[in-house]
Amino acid sequence: MIAHCLKRREALLALAVLALIALVQTRFSGFVRPDNLAAIFNDSAILIILALGQMTVILTRCIDLSVAANLALTGMIVAMLNAAAPDVPVAALILVAITLGALLGAVNGLLVWRLDLPPIVVTLGTMTIYRGAIFLLSGGAWINAHQMSDAFKALPRAVLFGLPVLSWIALAVIAAFVILIGRTALGRAFYAVGGNEHAAVYTGISAGRTRFLAFTLNGALAGLCGYLWVSRYAVAYTEVAQGFELDVIAACVIGGISIAGGIGTVGGAILGALFLGVIKNALPVAGVSPFWQMAISGAAILLAVAFNARSERRQGRIILKSAEHTAPAGAQA
Repeated sequence: MIAHCLKRREALLALAVLALIALVQTRFSGFVRPDNLAAIFNDSAILIILALGQMTVILTRCIDLSVAANLALTGMIVAMLNAAAPDVPVAALILVAITLGALLGAVNGLLVWRLDLPPIVVTLGTMTIYRGAIFLLSGGAWINAHQMSDAFKALPRAVLFGLPVLSWIALAVIAAFVILIGRTALGRAFYAVGGNEHAAVYTGISAGRTRFLAFTLNGALAGLCGYLWVSRYAVAYTEVAQGFELDVIAACVIGGISIAGGIGTVGGAILGALFLGVIKNALPVAGVSPFWQMAISGAAILLAVAFNARSERRQGRIILKSAEHTAPAGAQA
């Protein structure tokens, strides 16, 4: 039943994305050109990667508000390393970014696991710490394009088989998550811990360890996106991706990832990110004010939350009815 509802939700969201594209196409005939649609996907690539990482955290009934600050801090560090030592291979810098991001994510996971602190409080605190660390490391200075090596800036923009490398990285992450979530014990543990933590513990799953791994994985992807962001835009500064964590969470919610945990799919997270990506690309083309863009995005989030809550209540009633039908007559009495 839950799987059926999720497929229905993804189908409706896909139709909404297509309807939005068709609506813009009526006013701007070139909007559905393959190169323009590929550009929209490329613009949404970082959001897709981060939404998939955030999904694993939300599935375990947690949330990570520090993801954009993690991105900004790792991005600043690798940009500073590149400016100071331009001969260091880009692959090594990417490895540094992923490792550092994973460590920052692991800090969140340890605080939630070992100290049993509320995830929203922990990540709100680390978000502030990470933002402050950027300023302390950089002294408030920017790292600009002329300070970065050509190789550092070129990788995400390089075109391979008709698509930028940034898009290929997003596709690789999507493929990895399809396997992780659908085919591995860890993927099943994410759902189990978020769906029913006590039952998961009885089956031998460590809820704390699973949440720790979710935060660490989310942090590693944020670190990867830290490099991708600063190299693609060729700038690193204190306010990089300021507020972007809200877009990441919004993509998950719109994609049907339940804030209550245990419900969501890779496809839903991708469609949620693409929905926001199309809005951010289509509305400026249509001449819509940035303030209306914010209002429309906010309305979409509220509608998605309401839809999620209604679906979850309906599923709860179905489960209760099933239990009543299967219970012994004496138990019902």
